Amino acid sequence: MLLRSRITGTGSYAPEKILTNFDLEKKVDTSDEWITERTGIKERRIAKDAETTSDLCLEASKRALQAADMKPGEVELIIVATMSGDMPMPSTASLLQKKLHAKNAAAFDLNAACSGFLYGLSVADNFIKAGTFRKVLLVGAEIMSKFLDWQDRSTCVLFGDGAGAVILEKARGPRGILSTHLFSDGNLWDFICLPGGGSQAPPSAKTIKDKLHFIKMKGNETFKIAVRTLEKLVIDTLRENNLKPSDVALLIPHQANLRIIKATAERLNMPMNKVAVNLDRYGNTSSASIPIALDEVVRSGRIKRDDYILLEAFGAGLTWASALIRW
Repeated sequence: MLLRSRITGTGSYAPEKILTNFDLEKKVDTSDEWITERTGIKERRIAKDAETTSDLCLEASKRALQAADMKPGEVELIIVATMSGDMPMPSTASLLQKKLHAKNAAAFDLNAACSGFLYGLSVADNFIKAGTFRKVLLVGAEIMSKFLDWQDRSTCVLFGDGAGAVILEKARGPRGILSTHLFSDGNLWDFICLPGGGSQAPPSAKTIKDKLHFIKMKGNETFKIAVRTLEKLVIDTLRENNLKPSDVALLIPHQANLRIIKATAERLNMPMNKVAVNLDRYGNTSSASIPIALDEVVRSGRIKRDDYILLEAFGAGLTWASALIRW
């Protein structure tokens, strides 16, 4: 029977602190009405000063391992999708390996911003299909709040912190990851970026003064491209698997903007009760958004055996990606 990779456990974690739109009204020139109307976000979670991305990874990973009935020592590979890791080196995955006591695992990070979890899912899936690894821990985790200019109302209202994790294992049969699809257009890199801190603009008094260590975003331009791109991405993914939108039990999109999510669903003629939405409570958690939403729908019982689940994301790079799963 066909060799596949199958998700056998999910887990998620978000910091305790909640920052509402009303709290933001006191920090920046904005309002709950303005944020809700344009994004659909009502609140987001914010990490403590001492909390690191690997701390969030650890809690989500523990829950995923427990759901999969797996011990840390059984994990053979750890992939952490993040753009807000603990430090430039070593990888956040290596720090997670230490905290988790997963002594038998290889570990590395992957950065495709908001598409990172799906890029990681594709990498893990292909490792398993190739026979390189049998049991993989994939985590999408971000502490976006530490990279925001809290005086820039166009970006600081959008993002939140959190982590989501899945366990993937080798399996045979019709169930599992059916396909993954990855795309990028580096010509549009400046639509969403964090320009400071790398080799192009190393940390200096000037980069700090110019606020280059904060996320920059061209919101309107990104919105227009995202809606068009995601519609084509979803249709192409289903077509390659000989499925129609009506065959999909649940669409789990990247949680960036409710208007983008609704526009994509509308163009696919898909009712919103078949779309997972939680950005009202978490905001945009970048690579963590899809695995957090996935964990929530799994634990709430919204996904049944043999359901077709479609995941899709769009983010900095620009990058976009999708995955089709038979649960």
